[in-house]
Amino acid sequence: MMRWIDLFHRWTGGIIGLVLGLLGLTGAILAFKTWWLAWLPGAGDAQRQDIAALAAQMETAMAAPGGPPQSVLFATHDFGLARLTRDEGAGAYADQSGRIVAEWGSKWDRVELWLFDLHHHLFFGDTGETVAGIAALIGLLFVITGAILWWRLRKTFKWRLVPKRMSRPAIVTHHRDIGIVFAPLLFLSMTTGMLMVLKPITTAIFAPGTGLTAPFEASKVEGGPLAAKLDWAAMFTAARARYPDAEIRLVSLPRKPGGLILVRLRQQPEWLPNGRTLVWFRPENGALVDTRNVQTMPAGIRAYNAIYPLHAGKVGGILWKLVIASTGLVLAMLGSFAVWTFWFKRPKPRARPARPAPLPAE
Repeated sequence: MMRWIDLFHRWTGGIIGLVLGLLGLTGAILAFKTWWLAWLPGAGDAQRQDIAALAAQMETAMAAPGGPPQSVLFATHDFGLARLTRDEGAGAYADQSGRIVAEWGSKWDRVELWLFDLHHHLFFGDTGETVAGIAALIGLLFVITGAILWWRLRKTFKWRLVPKRMSRPAIVTHHRDIGIVFAPLLFLSMTTGMLMVLKPITTAIFAPGTGLTAPFEASKVEGGPLAAKLDWAAMFTAARARYPDAEIRLVSLPRKPGGLILVRLRQQPEWLPNGRTLVWFRPENGALVDTRNVQTMPAGIRAYNAIYPLHAGKVGGILWKLVIASTGLVLAMLGSFAVWTFWFKRPKPRARPARPAPLPAE
C-alpha cells in the first residue's frame, strides 16, 4: 500500500506540481493587491459610505464617456478607489469624487487583472478554472498522502525554510519536512480553492436541497429600459432603510433587456468583502423590487460564503494575509521543486552487473 501511495505522490506531483506552484505564487501576490496599488492617486483616501457621496459617484459614472458601465464597485476601508467595469475587460479606477485616475481597454493593460485571470482561469476561461479546481483537489490528496509518507520518517524531521543544498536528497528531505509544517494551511488552501470551483461538490456539501444560486435569485419581474437619469440617492436610501448598518458595495446594471439593477450590500457579520445581501431596483424608475437578506439564509449558504474570504485572506487582518501569502509561497516552492527533481534530478538506474559467461561444456 505504501509503495502505491509513494508512486501516486511522486508521479502526480511531477505532472501537476508546476500548476500548483503557479497558483500558489499568483495567490501570494494577489493577497497584497491593495498594497501594490497604493501608488494610484486616491488609493489611500478614507472610505466614504454616506448616501450623497455614493450617489454622486454613480451619477458621474453614468455620465462618463462611453456610456454607463456594467458595474461600479465602491471603495473599501483599505482601498480608496471605486472600480468601473465595462465590456471586453475594459474599465477604470475612479476616486470618490468620481474623477478617473486610471483607465484600461482590456485586462492585459493591468497587471492585477491578468494576474487574477491567471490565478482563477489559467488564461483559459471556464476550462482553465475547472483545471485549477481539479489541480486543487489533487493538491488536497498530496497533503494527505504526504502526511502518510512523512509519518514513517518523522524521527528525521528538521526545520528548514529552504533546502540545505540543491541536491535531490536534500530537496526531497526539505519537501517532506516543510510540507508537514504547512500541511494544515495547505489543506485549507486546497480545500477552499477546490470548493470555489467544483460546484457539484460544493452544492452537495453546503446546499444539497436548494442549490447555491436559488436563494439569491430575484423575483420574476421584468424591468424596462434603463433611464437616462435615476435618483441614486433615493435608491441607496431605500436599501439602507432595509439594512441600516450595511455597507453599500456594488451596483450592477442590467446586461440584457428586462434585467434589473442589483445593489450588493455587506452587513457587519458578513466576511465576504462585497457581501451577499441583495437589493433589486427597476431600471426605468428606480423603484425597489425585491431583497435577499443573507443573514436569514440557511447555515450551509452562510458557510459557503466564508470560503472565498478564508482562501483570499479577506478576513483576519494583516496576520491572516501573511499566513495566506506564506502558504502560497511554500506551495510555489514545493510544486516547482517537485517538478524539477522528478524530471531533471531523477536518480540514474543502477547498472546491472554483467552475468558471467557460461563455462564451455566438456
